[in-house]
Amino acid sequence: MRILVVEDEERLAEALGEIMKSQRYTVDIVHDGESGYDYAMSGIYDAIILDVLLPKMDGFEVVRNMRAAHNTTPVIMLTARDGTEDKIKGLDCGADDYLTKPFIPGELLARVRAVSRRQGEVVLNELQFEDVKLDLSNYTLRTEQRSINLGPKEFDIMRMLMFSPNVIVPKEDILVKVWGTESDAEDNNVEVYISFLRKKLKHLTSHVQIATIRRIGYRLEVNPDC
Repeated sequence: MRILVVEDEERLAEALGEIMKSQRYTVDIVHDGESGYDYAMSGIYDAIILDVLLPKMDGFEVVRNMRAAHNTTPVIMLTARDGTEDKIKGLDCGADDYLTKPFIPGELLARVRAVSRRQGEVVLNELQFEDVKLDLSNYTLRTEQRSINLGPKEFDIMRMLMFSPNVIVPKEDILVKVWGTESDAEDNNVEVYISFLRKKLKHLTSHVQIATIRRIGYRLEVNPDC
């Protein structure tokens, strides 16, 4: 699973990251609400651990805006407040669960597993753009005639592109969200994997192509020659 941690206390954020990594989850960490919202809207996460008291945008606003934009990624809210009113507010804003600090790591992991299972019952199993479909359960990209398996990074990039078709996905967003905030990966790494995906779309004889928007990023388009 891929988990997003949004927590402004850096030590706690790192501790949360280590807890998730102990289960071999892929983890991204950001420290303010605006970044948390931007990351969440990429659609690449299986669950989000979201603090309430954040700079720039609080956790309530983050999850409220996510749900208004029809983003159904499961959210577990964290807070030092144990008042019932705050818990009710978080759930009413669209959070799936609410955990009070301090907490036991095992309980947090159990809650992550629980919301992920519930998410699997309600979200689509695939994304589609024009004649190409991305199966979210088995990393398969296909058209009516053919199918092909994607590697983990190819899958993450294609999911980002298909989650917001016709919208430019910045290269920097791909670097951070696919390779992680602490990676040494560079623009060339993205270009290599975009090349892999283009070859696979060509193999599928799809009408879809990945267009390069110079100095910005990429987006999916229909090949005008098809």
